[in-house]
Amino acid sequence: MADGANGWAVMKIALIVEGKTEKVFLPFLREFLKPRLSGIMPRIDPFPYDGRIPTGQKLQRVVTNLLSGGRKADHVLALTDVYTGAQPPEFQDAADAKAKMRQWVGSEPRFHPHAAQYDFEAWLLPYWSTIQTLAGHKRTAPSGNPEAVNHNKPPARRIMEVFEIGKCRDSYVKPRDAARILRDNDLSIAVGQCSELKALVNTILSVCGGAAIP
Repeated sequence: MADGANGWAVMKIALIVEGKTEKVFLPFLREFLKPRLSGIMPRIDPFPYDGRIPTGQKLQRVVTNLLSGGRKADHVLALTDVYTGAQPPEFQDAADAKAKMRQWVGSEPRFHPHAAQYDFEAWLLPYWSTIQTLAGHKRTAPSGNPEAVNHNKPPARRIMEVFEIGKCRDSYVKPRDAARILRDNDLSIAVGQCSELKALVNTILSVCGGAAIP
């Protein structure tokens, strides 16, 4: 652990993530965690990848290096989309994605695999009214659990479609529009509706000694 401003040990967490998700999501995740980890807020270092994160033995090497290299992390988290664009789909669901990442890395207790089901945009669906406003269209929100939107039309496609038919006259652009959606909303709403997002948040809270969200 690194030393904090008060001489306390600061938890170092390495987050392996797709590059665009890192730029959009991490600032809001940090702001969500700060009041819940007052005095014990970790340093979260992103390790972004263009496109999908590493798989197989490459993921194992990356995790091993992050835990033992010069920038030694106390814990490593990996966040992948279930829907990576691979054909046939590599992961069946979030549970399958996490199981495969765990298998690739092996029995390393400091590694914590997580997955967005089916893609990161599932965590934006709870804010559909904001999406409607930005898109300039009143298309009805997808019904049910935001994380139950499947491979046939993943959440990113749903959001893209409403942008393209709306008055904004532009398509959904993740680095720009996801940030605008999150900026105007409380992340706890998505945490309450999306079990995989809650699991990611609770992993960070737990390894830092904070209270998990029930």
